Amino acid sequence: MIEHRYPERFPTAPLPVGMRLVEALDFKRLPKVLLHEHLDGGLRSETIVELAREHRYAGLPTEDAAVLAQWFHRGAQRGNLPEYLEGFAHTIGVMQTRDALERVAFEFIEDMARDGVVYAEVRFAPVFHTQLGLTQDEVVAAVLEGLDRGGRVYGIHWGLIVCAMRDRTDSLDAAELAIRWREQGVVGFDLAGGEAGHPPKKHLAAFEAIRQANFSITIHAGEAFGLESIWQALQWCGAHRLGHGTRLRDDIEEQPDGTVKIGRLAQYVLDRRIPIEMCLLSNVHTGAAASLEAHPFPLFHKVGFRVCLNTDDRLMSDTSMSKELETAATAFGLDLMDLEKVTMNAMKSAFAPHHQRVEIIHKRLLPSFATLFAELTEKAFVESLRRE
Repeated sequence: MIEHRYPERFPTAPLPVGMRLVEALDFKRLPKVLLHEHLDGGLRSETIVELAREHRYAGLPTEDAAVLAQWFHRGAQRGNLPEYLEGFAHTIGVMQTRDALERVAFEFIEDMARDGVVYAEVRFAPVFHTQLGLTQDEVVAAVLEGLDRGGRVYGIHWGLIVCAMRDRTDSLDAAELAIRWREQGVVGFDLAGGEAGHPPKKHLAAFEAIRQANFSITIHAGEAFGLESIWQALQWCGAHRLGHGTRLRDDIEEQPDGTVKIGRLAQYVLDRRIPIEMCLLSNVHTGAAASLEAHPFPLFHKVGFRVCLNTDDRLMSDTSMSKELETAATAFGLDLMDLEKVTMNAMKSAFAPHHQRVEIIHKRLLPSFATLFAELTEKAFVESLRRE
């Protein structure tokens, strides 16, 4: 274990009052970057009902969109990952045609625009969308068409990540699928699904294909299983980012005197700036964190890990990027500079080309945060004059 004494914040200089007044923020105005969202976990409940009627899907528990949304929310909050995933049978069930896939992808971009997201990566497993005869290539093509149309309409930059599933044996096929479509908008490869009993090292052929193609890898690791899952994701499979990574907390020990002792695995992640895609509300719903108060995000952020905030499944967890950022601000005391740091972490870690990341940072993120800093500081100054 390596001992660290970390500063109270980054940087150590006192902040202007305006930067601390996050309670005055309209969080939808914050420019946002999303790296971890599942396409089949973020549908609008109204869309599910309409698609079910159009395609004669009879499995929904109700056709009342508002009641259906509540059903998904309740089902997701049972504290463990297997039960959390049960609702996906219905979302996947209505995503089996080209039109449905294109619509869901377009509406994803539309929802991002409404929430102030300027760059978004979304992931899914194409193999689950072939029940009515589509090939996996046709599935990917339909989703890319929807994302592209949405991006052109709303000016949102995006990327698609292809997921393989831990409990299947066709991960190499998924990897080759991702590589085939990289020139059309697929930006990376993921391994998803329940971790227990399905170690990532069983899928080495898929990851070797991705690495040989000089492609990008993110892996769900440390969400429902311990440090071994994270270690394998990094050292066996070559992950460039970690999905969730909450169990990395097991390798960090806080001391009464304010120091932390960091184990070798956590130190490796910290030193190499390996991004950790954290999802506050989902992590509580799946049991990856016992509660919001027990979530490791504030510790990771304070120590200096490259953490970013994400939604995971907007429908299941009844969330958005605005809600995740507001939750972090209110629960953990993040100020506007912290929120900017987390957003920059995400953009630096995106699987977009370097020139695109730099352009978004300098043309979208920095100017927007500068405006918000100025507005909050002016508001704080005016309020101070009124008090006098």
